[in-house]
Amino acid sequence: MDIRILSAADAEMYRGIRLEGLQINPEAFGSSFEEEKDFTLEQFAKRLESQGSYTFGTFYNEELVGVATLVQESKQKVRHKASIFAVYVSPKMRGHGIGRYLMDEIIKKAKELEGIEQLNLTVVSTNTSAKKLYASLGFEVFGTERRALKVGQQYVDEDYMVLFL
Repeated sequence: MDIRILSAADAEMYRGIRLEGLQINPEAFGSSFEEEKDFTLEQFAKRLESQGSYTFGTFYNEELVGVATLVQESKQKVRHKASIFAVYVSPKMRGHGIGRYLMDEIIKKAKELEGIEQLNLTVVSTNTSAKKLYASLGFEVFGTERRALKVGQQYVDEDYMVLFL
């Protein structure tokens, strides 16, 4: 396995895994497949090049099989925080430690960024495997948002988690 920060040159692969995640696990993302399916490659490339945002990709046999994004806050009063978004591993590769590998790299990057003192993320309350992973890395739940997302006619609760660096 290989992991690195994705660039605009990876937009096509990123688009593929992003749309896969939105279809397979719609409850895990604030965006929907319907909202992003018609985005151009340039829009995905621009997302990968956003300042203060780092999208990590894990490759297995040159195929992008896992992604996660670290976003550094920019406003003065919240610059000490960064958030983790859009963590996704292809179903065929789950159970092989890719999620931990991604999270380890994101935590390492956050510690390298000047002034970052804490990492925040949200996770579907019923996603016990993800919550177990995050807890094993030191994240703690500090709140739950009931009905955080509505997927079709189903509501999804999310837990807010924090890791103090």
